[in-house]
Amino acid sequence: MSSSLVSTPFAAAAQKRLLAAPVPLHSFLLSGRRQPPRRAGTIRCAVAGGNGLFTQTKPEVRRVVPSDPRGLPRVKVVYVVLEAQYQSSVTAAVQQLNADPRRAAAFEVVGYLVEELRDEDTYATFCADLADANVFIGSLIFVEELALKVKAAVEKERDRMDAVLVFPSMPEVMRLNKLGSFSMSQLGQSKSPFFQLFKRNKANSSNFADSMLKLVRTLPKVLKYLPSDKAQDARLYILSLQFWLGGSPDNLQNFLKMIAGSYVPALKGAGIKYDDPVLYLDSGIWHPLAPTMYEDVKEYLNWYGTRRDANDRLKDPKAPIIGLVLQRSHIVTGDDGHYVAVIMELEAKGAKVIPIFAGGLDFSGPTQRYLVDPITGKTFVNAVVSLTGFALVGGPARQDHPKAIAALQKLDVPYIVALPLVFQTTEEWLNSTLGLHPIQVALQVALPELDGGMEPIVFAGRDPRTGKSHALHKRVEQLCTRAIRWAELKRKTKEEKRLAITVFSFPPDKGNVGTAAYLNVFSSIYSVLSDLKKDGYNVEGLPDTPEALIEEVIHDKEAQFNSPNLNVAYRMNVREYQSLTSYASLLEENWGKPPGHLNSDGENLLVYGKQYGNVFIGVQPTFGYEGDPMRLLFSKSASPHHGFAAYYTFVEKIFQADAVLHFGTHGSLEFMPGKQVGMSDACFPDSLIGNIPNIYYYAANNPSEATVAKRRSYANTISYLTPPAENAGLYKGLKQLSELISSYQSLKDTGRGPQIVSSIVSTAKQCNLDKDVPLPEEGEELPPKERDLVVGKVYAKIMEIESRLLPCGLHVIGEPPSAIEAVATLVNIAALDRPEDGITSLPGILAATVGRDIEDVYRGSDKGILADVELLRQITEASRGAITAFVEKTTNSKGQVVNVANNLSKILGFGLSEPWVLPTGKNIHALDPQAIPTTAALKSAKIVVDRLLERQKADNGGKYPETVALVLWGTDNIKTYGESLAQVLWMIGVRPVADTFGRVNRVEPVSLEELGRPRIDVVVNCSGVFRDLFINQMNLLDRAVKMVAELDEPAEMNYVRKHAQEQAEELGVSLREAATRVFSNASGSYSSNVNLAVENASWTDEKQLQDMYLSRKSFAFDSDAPGAGMKEKRKAFELALATADATFQNLDSSEISLTDVSHYFDSDPTKLVQGLRKDGRAPSSYIADTTTANAQVRTLSETVRLDARTKLLNPKWYEGMMKSGYEGVREIEKRLTNTVGWSATSGQVDNWVYEEANSTFIEDEAMRKRLMDTNPNSFRKLVQTFLEASGRGYWETTEENLDRLRELYSEVEDKIEGIDR
Repeated sequence: MSSSLVSTPFAAAAQKRLLAAPVPLHSFLLSGRRQPPRRAGTIRCAVAGGNGLFTQTKPEVRRVVPSDPRGLPRVKVVYVVLEAQYQSSVTAAVQQLNADPRRAAAFEVVGYLVEELRDEDTYATFCADLADANVFIGSLIFVEELALKVKAAVEKERDRMDAVLVFPSMPEVMRLNKLGSFSMSQLGQSKSPFFQLFKRNKANSSNFADSMLKLVRTLPKVLKYLPSDKAQDARLYILSLQFWLGGSPDNLQNFLKMIAGSYVPALKGAGIKYDDPVLYLDSGIWHPLAPTMYEDVKEYLNWYGTRRDANDRLKDPKAPIIGLVLQRSHIVTGDDGHYVAVIMELEAKGAKVIPIFAGGLDFSGPTQRYLVDPITGKTFVNAVVSLTGFALVGGPARQDHPKAIAALQKLDVPYIVALPLVFQTTEEWLNSTLGLHPIQVALQVALPELDGGMEPIVFAGRDPRTGKSHALHKRVEQLCTRAIRWAELKRKTKEEKRLAITVFSFPPDKGNVGTAAYLNVFSSIYSVLSDLKKDGYNVEGLPDTPEALIEEVIHDKEAQFNSPNLNVAYRMNVREYQSLTSYASLLEENWGKPPGHLNSDGENLLVYGKQYGNVFIGVQPTFGYEGDPMRLLFSKSASPHHGFAAYYTFVEKIFQADAVLHFGTHGSLEFMPGKQVGMSDACFPDSLIGNIPNIYYYAANNPSEATVAKRRSYANTISYLTPPAENAGLYKGLKQLSELISSYQSLKDTGRGPQIVSSIVSTAKQCNLDKDVPLPEEGEELPPKERDLVVGKVYAKIMEIESRLLPCGLHVIGEPPSAIEAVATLVNIAALDRPEDGITSLPGILAATVGRDIEDVYRGSDKGILADVELLRQITEASRGAITAFVEKTTNSKGQVVNVANNLSKILGFGLSEPWVLPTGKNIHALDPQAIPTTAALKSAKIVVDRLLERQKADNGGKYPETVALVLWGTDNIKTYGESLAQVLWMIGVRPVADTFGRVNRVEPVSLEELGRPRIDVVVNCSGVFRDLFINQMNLLDRAVKMVAELDEPAEMNYVRKHAQEQAEELGVSLREAATRVFSNASGSYSSNVNLAVENASWTDEKQLQDMYLSRKSFAFDSDAPGAGMKEKRKAFELALATADATFQNLDSSEISLTDVSHYFDSDPTKLVQGLRKDGRAPSSYIADTTTANAQVRTLSETVRLDARTKLLNPKWYEGMMKSGYEGVREIEKRLTNTVGWSATSGQVDNWVYEEANSTFIEDEAMRKRLMDTNPNSFRKLVQTFLEASGRGYWETTEENLDRLRELYSEVEDKIEGIDR
């Protein structure tokens, strides 16, 4: 790319003309080279260059060879760095050295970015360069797999080279250091004070960096007076570090002179003179127009106040003040153009700036020193923007998030972490569908999120020729505008602030306005608006009740999108829409000319909602293609439609919201097409959200999708609680069974035992338990032991049903549950061992009091041993009693926790293994993606995999499954720290290997002897969210599978190799390519769309659903070409699926089970696999349930039955939902629709489930009337779903039932249309 990519902070007139052109432009401008206009609507796809990697840059741009060596001794220097900011400085230094007429040597230099070493050709060049190098320099080498490559290459030449200098990097690379007698080969082991410095601060690398800087300042002065060579060599190492951190061409010239003159044998007598390093402040304040760097914030502000160039807006005392966090290395090396651009843009927009920098990796101290008034303790700034991309404390090394959080809490202002491109050039990033390089996502997106950072906007690119950073002007403008908008929120008065509350309606037009997971949306909005009103916000005209609010927003509750029955807040004509929506023409390829037929009356685009004073409640349009079977088949998702774009245009440009509040989990904005992470202007989430600060209520148990919202739509997420969970309990025949079992236990040794068993068997059959428990024929005589076993198995099953947790009702924001409501959850939490905290489970302690191990009791109960089932029931009852007593003792009359805030409130919640998410109302974050799977996750994964394989062997004539097709979910892997990821690794027989910092980037095979079974082949379907969050782990998995396929092992012990060899032959490809097993959607697309088709009844037959799955889910990740993104490999996907003997999914949460959400059946390939298998045999289907301490592997049909019994058919659950009114009816209908989804994808739903649901909700006249009166639209959908289940052959029932349903459908239609019969 031409050098014109590097641009000044000020837009030239020519560039302004270009910006007005109708062609869609990216954030940078190419002058002197016309861009052909792109076809509207196309987004450029990933173009991985020749090597399929993320970057195609080569070291040749960093090679300087002396043009006139004049027979002087040659000094060759090879350097490897993380980022490119040293490139121009080093190049300038060497060119100046070679131009000096008095030079004593000819210098040759070549530099490598560590990322380039992934390419085998580049790595070979690197090794060749080292072979005749005198000096090696390395800095910030923290990516393990590349660090090991550097170590291997340098080690071979280390003894021969004259000097090896490595500055802060992984210990493996630091040990390469060698300068005369100074060495670090004993790093971490040596007893010398120098090495103790490295050891002492290992636990806290931010302090390590600070200590290094202090050491760098003082040691040379001390060492100068010590006579030994060792001390002088150590002194020169420290001076080298000073020169390097100084970074300017002058410092680097003197550095090279010092090393060459002291250590290159040919120059030892040459007396090369060098100056001491020019030292810069370790931390301070820097402004490009200031005469100096400042150590005192008051001095800086004095200078700032007297600037003559400042405009009037900057002189306004009310001007917002933005703190900027900068990397010192960019300033001292002169690679600061992107920083200058941000400073100038902020000032042009009327914001003052305090740009602070630090030389180490810890910015927490400087933020307190320079952004907080030392006298008043108040912060100077209204927002902080970090331009480093790194976590606040620790940079790319080991982070200290608690320290960072403490510093940021003192500032108490919005904290944005923007990104300069590090591992890619501008063009490579723009052309990539993945967006940011996965290592940069891990280091500079995921880690800053753990500090509380938000809005990962790419603001600077990198020039491939010079390596310099340059501003991406439209991105800089957006970053600065958004930062000022956040700052304004801190400064505006409450009466002035305008808020757009956005609710969702999914699926559209069926009584679904205000859909959100576990949330009573309108009651919550009402609660929030009432609080805002009390707090002084203008919420004029707010009705008196939540029910009245629903009426006003949706009019007679008819949430029908294509009719005007929703309240129309604004009609936008086409001309206004096109003039205000810069990207409108890009939508025409998918949707034609505006206004289109969605959210439109044929002439205008319609914005639905209602305004109350300065608050607008709006209904977000849906994707628009959910009812179109043809569009659902497309492998990549369509752009937003005109109505969707018009909604966000209205919110930003017409209503002029200061912030948008997306209300509940979740909408469509964050799932619109675009890059996975690191949006460009051409990505729709970025275009839609524009410059509006985005606040998003997200369920606390869904960190994965919340993280997608943070990264793709710049959301600041606020967690809300899920409803308190209760035990499912027993009802009807199940309750009767429990009473019969009690009788049997007290009377079994009398003559009545056989008679009671006979009643238990017949009642169990009436309750349809015969599918779950092997029952004898009625009237069959059984010996006492067998009677006990039958009763034990029935008892175990009903105890499993009784104790299952289910969330009751829906949460209302601002209404915390009482502690007593959380007892069932607390009992489950207390049942978990927490070895890391030294905590033994309560059931474990109780079992020990009677001399038993709780694991043995669990196993015995699972087998139906009556005594163990009874003992487990007693242990459970004792746990419940103890915890209830504890709660009653520690709560007040309202049932709220009073005196154990740090104990109970920390664990009062839902997710069993992560009590730290409470209290809610906090910014949600995920985790360091490179930290999983953890050792604990691997341990749990082994148990589940072993049970899965045992179960499959038992069901399959003692044979292991050759292939298991499974799903990886984002949220599950966050909550369990990678358990399901570890399950895949254990199936194929490999274990993860963590590096020094605990990051997992490597695997090693487990020997067949240790494994004790064959390696099981896998087909891994990663959800779109998992792909976005854990692309590093997809890379790890793909490398692991390919490594296993290449092991020289017999086919009967390595099914991965067996199948890969067969598929390589069939496809005519290499073994490695045939071993492709890690699949997902295309980048920027999510789900198989099977869920959309089922929810909207927009499918004709199962084959159509299977085609959707194959076309949407057949995109493979290739670790050999990771930069290429997701590549369509449908044939490889089909061949791999055709070998599957079992399908498998994980359940890790009591709130989300198989029929609660549509995701699970959307990812289920059971019937599809049957169609692809050569023998046409249906695979076994299993679900691992780790929601309790006693993990279970059940068949899919067992799990669907358990779900139906505990939720859909359970009076406790549906009455709890009915208390939530309008929204509760929708929740009941949703469970039935999802049950039909399971029939469609797996055929594993029993007829009795539909029959019982019909008798519960349709035959019962009182229930029927309640449903129809409360939400007629959702009731209509419920009736329609019953008829659909029958029509598709999933439910066989009487004609009488069907006639009743048809009549009801007609009746409810009339009610909706207002016709009285």
